[in-house]
Amino acid sequence: MGTIGRMGQTIGIIDHSEVDDVLMVNADRSFSGQDGETYSAAPENPATFPGQLAVRLFEVDPAINHIYVMSNTVALRRTGGWDESSISQSTDAISTFFRFYPD
Repeated sequence: MGTIGRMGQTIGIIDHSEVDDVLMVNADRSFSGQDGETYSAAPENPATFPGQLAVRLFEVDPAINHIYVMSNTVALRRTGGWDESSISQSTDAISTFFRFYPD
């Protein structure tokens, strides 16, 4: 996966909530416009930030089966629901998405 536009900045997670198998994560910056993008599998050659984020999230948690990104909100559906570990993995992947340089 390429590093288009990664600035090395941490994304703040404003809040997250879960309902059944869906986790809604609100960030302090936008990933896309108001149209949104939907993924049921990782795109092969993602050319957009939402596509690149989807690749990362599918890699982090194989139980994720659907991702919707619109503006600063990421909705994740996961088979079997969410526990603290899976929430933490996904929110960490989102918050470090724009980091180019490792810690």
